[in-house]
Amino acid sequence: MTSAFRTAMERGVIFSIAAVFIAQQLSHLTSLTFLLGGLVFLAIVLLLPRLKGMTFWLTAIFAVAGVVLLSARSAEARVWFDAAGVNVTIVTLFLFAPLFGIPVRLPAYVDALKRFYEAKFSSPAALVAGTQLLTQILCVFINVGSIPVVYEMVFVKPRPGLNRVLANAMNRGFAGAILWSPYFAAMTLVTSTLRVPWSSVLPHMLVLAVISLIVGLAVDYRELRRVRGTGAPSSAPGEARLATTITEGSAAFPMGLGMYLIGAMIVILTMENTIDLPMVLLICMAAIFFPLIWCAAKGKLSFYRRGIRHHATVTLPALQKEIALFLAAGFFSGSIGASSIGESVPELLSAIPLPVAMTFSILTLALIVGTSALGVHPIVLVTILAGGIDPLGVEMSPVSLAVLLLGSWALSNPVSPASAVNNLLAGLLKKTVFETAAPNYKFAGCMGIVFLVYLTSVVISYES
Repeated sequence: MTSAFRTAMERGVIFSIAAVFIAQQLSHLTSLTFLLGGLVFLAIVLLLPRLKGMTFWLTAIFAVAGVVLLSARSAEARVWFDAAGVNVTIVTLFLFAPLFGIPVRLPAYVDALKRFYEAKFSSPAALVAGTQLLTQILCVFINVGSIPVVYEMVFVKPRPGLNRVLANAMNRGFAGAILWSPYFAAMTLVTSTLRVPWSSVLPHMLVLAVISLIVGLAVDYRELRRVRGTGAPSSAPGEARLATTITEGSAAFPMGLGMYLIGAMIVILTMENTIDLPMVLLICMAAIFFPLIWCAAKGKLSFYRRGIRHHATVTLPALQKEIALFLAAGFFSGSIGASSIGESVPELLSAIPLPVAMTFSILTLALIVGTSALGVHPIVLVTILAGGIDPLGVEMSPVSLAVLLLGSWALSNPVSPASAVNNLLAGLLKKTVFETAAPNYKFAGCMGIVFLVYLTSVVISYES
């Protein structure tokens, strides 16, 4: 099998998974379950030889463990195919959601953002807070692709004494986007598995996103004070004088970009509340038409076509590693759900002299963040817990469990040596991935405590 033919076959299988899933959701034909499951098994077999290191072993272990669990209980064929299709929503999201980011990369918007950044964020604290907030906003739409964009804005000039805290800010900004972006795999997996609307978790996740910004500044307060005490300027004197000459209008946040970002969110919220379709299908529909209409209105259809071509030839092939891991983790989660292993969890937790919901929340957060710090992707445990745990069994509502899993996933990302953001920042800053992740341990610990307090005192109490 030639390399070109194999690549085309892999791409064809991935597109077929998304197409069959969409057809199944629209037609409700149960017979498509077998075709969908078969395509998932084929995708895992095709992609597994391309994987390396921890990703290869995790994918292989999950696939084999799922086979063992279902074989042990002599599961029917339909159960196997149902289990294989647990995470196909994520593959579908990978195909369509990145299209939202095409208009965000319009050169006029990027240039305006650079002027806005230089003019508005001058003090060290403002620079760090602005970097984290800007990264979070852009990550909602262009995912990890926002890191190089923000990096070029931040490090276009030397930032004496601020390199580490600015890298931390970008890392935490990405984590903040995981909390509430409807276009991330985390949100799709959790909300679709637990069958909760995105709008029902959004208020809590936005509060947590703001809290993460405050905690990030508090954690780095001593270092920011030290930088201010040394008198290290955030820009050279000549550059600072030049920045002050920028007019208020030209240094404002680009209005067109702001309208696009707000418009995309309004479209999703409106569709969710008016169209009776799964959230992932609404995102796919909006991702196809909204950026296309926006680029057409701006006279940038050629830019849109280049974005589509880049997505098909560069972005999707780069996501094959995640696709294989996510599909195998979904199959393993489905096999656990079919084996009813999760039913024993509440009984085990009842032996601990704390409320079951609190105990479960603490253990879940510790396990997801702890295993991520060792290099295990958070989707592993999140998939297992979302699909294998009955929220009522751990004295939580589906919304509360969704907030717990999303918050744990977000907190795990800054400390994970396997996260795409840490690896990208390590390459940009010419450091090891562990040097990039280590400064975020303190943030994860402090934010974890605040998160648990908010979860147990506000979310669980309000949703119960």
